[in-house]
Amino acid sequence: MKESAVKKIAVLTSGGDAPGMNAALRAVVRTANYYNIECYGVREGYNGLIHDDFLKMGPRSVKNIINQGGTILKSARSAEFRTKEGREKAFANCQKYGIEGLVCIGGDGTFTGAKIFNEEFGIRTIGVPGTIDNDIFGTDNTIGYDTALNTAMDAIDKIRDTATSHNRVFFVEVMGRDAGFIALNSGLATGALDILIPETQEDSIEDLFANFKTAEKSGKSSSIVVVAEGEKLANVYELAEKTKEAFPDYDIRVAVLGHMQRGGSPSCADRVLASRLGYGAVTGLMDGKTNVMAGMRSNDVVYTPIEDAIKKHNEINQDLLLISEILAI
Repeated sequence: MKESAVKKIAVLTSGGDAPGMNAALRAVVRTANYYNIECYGVREGYNGLIHDDFLKMGPRSVKNIINQGGTILKSARSAEFRTKEGREKAFANCQKYGIEGLVCIGGDGTFTGAKIFNEEFGIRTIGVPGTIDNDIFGTDNTIGYDTALNTAMDAIDKIRDTATSHNRVFFVEVMGRDAGFIALNSGLATGALDILIPETQEDSIEDLFANFKTAEKSGKSSSIVVVAEGEKLANVYELAEKTKEAFPDYDIRVAVLGHMQRGGSPSCADRVLASRLGYGAVTGLMDGKTNVMAGMRSNDVVYTPIEDAIKKHNEINQDLLLISEILAI
């Protein structure tokens, strides 16, 4: 068995929860156990580091959680960790337990905290991307994205049934404050008439109305428009209102899927991804890696500097946008 650069590690989940976080936690704890590394779980993210909420974890601590959504360690955003004093308290607690490495499961905010903590105090940090938005650079997919996509797709399929039955137009808002990955892929998968996402600068109400007119001419009597919550043109209610003014005969409804997209049992893809990245985070720490994120590229575990993971962004696939337009009518 190879010599490890760390003997004691801690793992935390931070920021918005994502299905598969528990599977990643399980992988971290059991991989650490396999390589004879002591592992502590930290409750409520960086708040737990500050308030000494550490829990010694072993293989049985993570039994029967691979299929559970959310995170058994709980998650929280920590204002105190943004202060030097807060981080000093967190470091003192890490020293108390002899923690040499930290696995931080979360998104942009989580990684920013990990990077600063490493630079200030020298504790090795590795990020694991857990966010449904899929907006982290350095990995093809983030943990929770596939499950959220399938949740959105199932919901939109059900909405389509009632839209078709009543000749209705539905505006469906999905999560994605800054990223349109869920909207684009769930919209394409459900045959949406139009998909509105933050990345598309040229979105216009005229184009939307033109799509409705084209659909009318082709005999379409019901339509779905998928809107990312961060769409800059207008929010989903304003879009519905403007459409009603332009097409008074339309029976228009709005559906906001909201936090149901964050919950639920993780998909097979998310469980496998989380297991591989949790394992990769521990073995990365063992190899002496620090201030990097474990991600998946072309089905291989890769390590990306956390600074790149935060600053760079995955690009929307322009082919998917074109395909969605071609197949919509």
